[in-house]
Amino acid sequence: MIEAVEATMLSWVQSLNDPRATSLFAQMPAGKRLRAKLVMMIAPRHPHAVTLASVVELIHAASLLHDDVIDEAQLRRGKPSVNATQGSKTAIMMGDILYSKAYKELAVLGVEITQRVAHAVTQLSLGEMRDVVMGEAFNSDESAYIEMIYQKTASLIEATTACAALLAGKDVDAHALYGKNLGLAFQIIDDILDITSDEATLGKPVMSDFREGKTTLPYIYLASQPSLRERVVALHGKALQEQERTWLMTSMQEQGVITKSYDYAKALSLEAIESVEDEALHGLLHTLLARAF
Repeated sequence: MIEAVEATMLSWVQSLNDPRATSLFAQMPAGKRLRAKLVMMIAPRHPHAVTLASVVELIHAASLLHDDVIDEAQLRRGKPSVNATQGSKTAIMMGDILYSKAYKELAVLGVEITQRVAHAVTQLSLGEMRDVVMGEAFNSDESAYIEMIYQKTASLIEATTACAALLAGKDVDAHALYGKNLGLAFQIIDDILDITSDEATLGKPVMSDFREGKTTLPYIYLASQPSLRERVVALHGKALQEQERTWLMTSMQEQGVITKSYDYAKALSLEAIESVEDEALHGLLHTLLARAF
């Protein structure tokens, strides 16, 4: 069914009759297609499942184009980003094209689904703006971080699972909670992997989030130790030297902040598992948690 989603998205872009847009879209790495997989798990037999899955993946792709411009990212999933190869103006306009095309196709799914997805995109944009502002200085506020990643990442996943439940006639609130917690846990795990993984796996330099000014949960926990705070804050937003990366990693291990961050994601995941009786959805969360270690 994911193949049907890929084919649908490509056909929508091709229907614009713009060879450059089609070429750019074909060059964009597909990624995990997590949102599409969620739709197909929750509403596999609904005739509009592929449409919903394609819409949310097109929106996600658009948001990544804009995100790479904001972050001045040179790589996306290990490949040169569109802004790196074609320039920021092209990347922004391509993102706008995908957003607007997704909204056109979204209209066939009805008012409630359209409103839920549109609200999530608004939250996503607010979260992106908040992320930029928070990157201007070290952020010590854990609740502000969680709210930001809810808006920027979890809101669209929450809308995806809720809308899929609407299609399937399942418990919308329970599936919305599942999606919200999955999205939060997914981002926290991603933030952990930015520290603990390697450049070949990440497709970008290790600890690049911190260099870009993002204060993720492990850094917030580390800086909560009075004896470490000054040095952690001083390294924020810097191009780190090898010895500085080593010090950060060693300090995180000594203070147990990676484990503490993982436990936060695990608690969210367990709550999500309890919210729905679906072994496939449970398995997806177990796989997510296994990524971190």
